[in-house]
Amino acid sequence: MTAAEMVGPIEPIDYRPAMGHFCTGVTVITAADDEGPVGFACQSFSALSLDPPLVLFCPMKTSGAWRTIERTGRFAVNVLSEHQQTVSSVFGSRHPDKFGQVRWTPSRGGSPLLDDALSWIDCTVEAVHEGGDHHIVIGRVQELSPPNPGRPLLFYRGRYTQTVTDPGQAIPRALSLDAFLTWPVGDDWM
Repeated sequence: MTAAEMVGPIEPIDYRPAMGHFCTGVTVITAADDEGPVGFACQSFSALSLDPPLVLFCPMKTSGAWRTIERTGRFAVNVLSEHQQTVSSVFGSRHPDKFGQVRWTPSRGGSPLLDDALSWIDCTVEAVHEGGDHHIVIGRVQELSPPNPGRPLLFYRGRYTQTVTDPGQAIPRALSLDAFLTWPVGDDWM
């Protein structure tokens, strides 16, 4: 069947495996208020702009952590390393004491920064847009860490996976980014 022959609504049972073929990094989005710290594992995170420095993430509208972020107007993004599968699992669950399971310190803005993350990005909420059953949250970067050595925790087809090359190792010529980037204009911001 060709794409043109497909008709009807897209079913979640078909949508999820199709989207699972897109490899993503794993982050934990955190915030805190007078009631304590909150956080959730998040794959729907992306850099958005260099000038001004903006990022985006997409929480479910029913997320309890989102309610805290919405109230405080602040959040941190913790980019997990390949050794933090347990951290991802804790923050991807409804564990009653997620922050009792990990080491962390508050950022200057008060959001939890997880120990041993590859990097963290402390943000304020810039804008919120509707996105189906999720919000599209744009954050302005206020502070960030230098990256730690190591490899990222990746998620692909319902499982954790990892990169093949070591950090700093040259990409084989056959896989050069020059060959991969095909648009006819100059370099993108990355």
